[in-house]
Amino acid sequence: MPALHFYYAPQSRARATLALFEELGVQPEITVLNLRTGQQREAGYLSVNPMGKVPAITCDGVLVTEQPAIFTFLADLFPAAGLAPSLTEPQRGAYLRWMAFYGSCFEPAVVDRAMKREPAPASTSPYGSYEAVIAQVQEALQRGPYLLGDRVTAADLLWGPALDWTTMFGLVEKTPEIEAYIERIKARPAQQRAAAREAAYVQAQAQSAA
Repeated sequence: MPALHFYYAPQSRARATLALFEELGVQPEITVLNLRTGQQREAGYLSVNPMGKVPAITCDGVLVTEQPAIFTFLADLFPAAGLAPSLTEPQRGAYLRWMAFYGSCFEPAVVDRAMKREPAPASTSPYGSYEAVIAQVQEALQRGPYLLGDRVTAADLLWGPALDWTTMFGLVEKTPEIEAYIERIKARPAQQRAAAREAAYVQAQAQSAA
């Protein structure tokens, strides 16, 4: 097995990667960062990821950052888990599309909406319009039950937590399809184990700050 190191912080995007490791049945070495004390901006972590963001992983010393890249990398690294279509499967293209669409369209659209910024003109906007992005997600989940139909993939394990967080803060409308999708992902045993682990990490950091 390759040497995996996971840089994680509670109550951050890294929670989805924590859950992905549970789904894969893989336990990497973990460095837990405290975002409240700014550890992600200290020299030690910036030497790992100069962007100062989590999650990040290293595999045999090679750095991988950005959630879609991490999810794609890990799902391919552990094919026995069945979370990624192989290179020769017809669904591979749609799977990669949803991975890329998350980072290139969904997150920028949601951030602009959260900051109450007008998107760039359609000719230069990386995502077109917020409404168009959400319509794509909604349409896929109406066909459902997962982004690729009946098959759960790492793309769902990326999107499920993201939709949970964004609907919680009112950045995405919790339609019946989106709500049911979120609940399907949250009900998975690996996701529940990760939620319990995250709660323990949150409690430990709170106690250390007291």
